[in-house]
Amino acid sequence: MALFDKPLEELRVYKPERSEPADFDAFWQHTLDDTRRHPLDPCFEPVEELLRTVEVFDVTFSGYAGQRIKGWLVLPRQRAEPLPCVVQYIGYGGGRGLYHEWLDWSAAGCAHLVMDTRGQGSTWRKGDTPDLPDVGASPSTPGFMTQGIFDPATYYYRRVFADAVRAVETARAHPAVDGARIAVCGGSQGGGIALAVAGLLHGEVQAAMPDVPFLCHYRRATEITDRLPYQEIAIFCSIHRDRIDTVFHTLSYFDGVNFAVRAEAPALFSTALMDETCPPSTVFAAYNHYAGPKNIRVYPYNHHEGGASFQLPHQIRFLREVWS
Repeated sequence: MALFDKPLEELRVYKPERSEPADFDAFWQHTLDDTRRHPLDPCFEPVEELLRTVEVFDVTFSGYAGQRIKGWLVLPRQRAEPLPCVVQYIGYGGGRGLYHEWLDWSAAGCAHLVMDTRGQGSTWRKGDTPDLPDVGASPSTPGFMTQGIFDPATYYYRRVFADAVRAVETARAHPAVDGARIAVCGGSQGGGIALAVAGLLHGEVQAAMPDVPFLCHYRRATEITDRLPYQEIAIFCSIHRDRIDTVFHTLSYFDGVNFAVRAEAPALFSTALMDETCPPSTVFAAYNHYAGPKNIRVYPYNHHEGGASFQLPHQIRFLREVWS
């Protein structure tokens, strides 16, 4: 795919008007208050010691509605004091997978908590957390983009974003973690979740690293790309022709652009100019509205893989500067 979106010089100043519901903050405050009525009850079960340089814990904590969410916590085995922690969220369709797939941040000297995404983990990496366990909703393949979309109170990502906030609180609960040095990160869906958490916990996370973030500037995304997962919304609207305004009203509560204006932590974004899955204009819409100090790495000839392994060294240097 050749370049298809706006030229880079236009992207750098692209700051579209936001569509934000009047009760945005009240909605999310109520959501988090309701979630926190349930004890967090973080559990860290040691995993069999097959790896010599790290300690691994099978993590379980209470997320939205008190439902139990899985994760991994990976710690450098050699440590003398509480560590900064990177809380990572996963791309669309993936789950927490196997613990030995998550060794990069511990190798950089950080604690690393990886949150399983409820209901997902059946497309490209396995997951272990059902969405609605009381109705037997085991991990499944997409789509998730339109589940409960007629009402923000029932929309799927309300549950996911609430879980993601609790994942940060779970990381802070472990004695090996320095709760004053928390970063959130992720690619694609994980980047969109990280952006939401940075907005919801402004002042409580110290850095954000959204890579090729999904879940941003939904209306434009559905109009300029026919790639999944945004195509799930377009297909839905093609059938529910009479509910299009309702759909985008719901999505306005979950748009990364609206979280970006509330996020104050230093941020390092990335985008790829040939990315048809998360078009660069949707990323720059969030980036240009981001309230805190920020920088963005642009990969001109890449698709949705973005910077891939080239991005990690930039992130490590970025966090060293933030935490120095």
